[in-house]
Amino acid sequence: MNEIVNKVANSKLVTIDLEDYYPKGNRVLLDIKPWLFQELILKEQDFREVVSNYNWESLKDCYVALTCTADAIIPSWAYLLLTTYAAPFAKKIVVGDLQNLETSIFQEVIQKFDTTLAQNKPVIIKGCADKPIPPTAYTQLIEKILPHASSIMYGEACSTVPLFKKKRN
Repeated sequence: MNEIVNKVANSKLVTIDLEDYYPKGNRVLLDIKPWLFQELILKEQDFREVVSNYNWESLKDCYVALTCTADAIIPSWAYLLLTTYAAPFAKKIVVGDLQNLETSIFQEVIQKFDTTLAQNKPVIIKGCADKPIPPTAYTQLIEKILPHASSIMYGEACSTVPLFKKKRN
């Protein structure tokens, strides 16, 4: 009788799933539109009062994106002021939307990624994430592992798209 052998499990193939590196913590979009006079104008004294009365502890261990969805001109010092209040509680703060936040979070993840995992090995970068992995995270990952991997593919072990194969001398 022929024994069933899992060739993928027995190969040097390395699968990288960015969901495994997804940092835990709530993502919060803090929109300052309601803090503006008539949701259009930033009046410094009123703004400072609202900011000082906000419950900043609610952002404990959160990733925060500061934004204004109103078509208003927000001076850069306003985001800096918000950051001084949020920084003692938040894990990370960016100005922008949640996509900007995820991109910034994953820049740090990819910077810390251990490339020895891919050293001289064929690598599959797993797709189809359930979590909001930004597309730039995949490009940054490839950029990081390219000098190390013998080949890079995208998808699942059963159906991959070849992206790179190191030339042999």
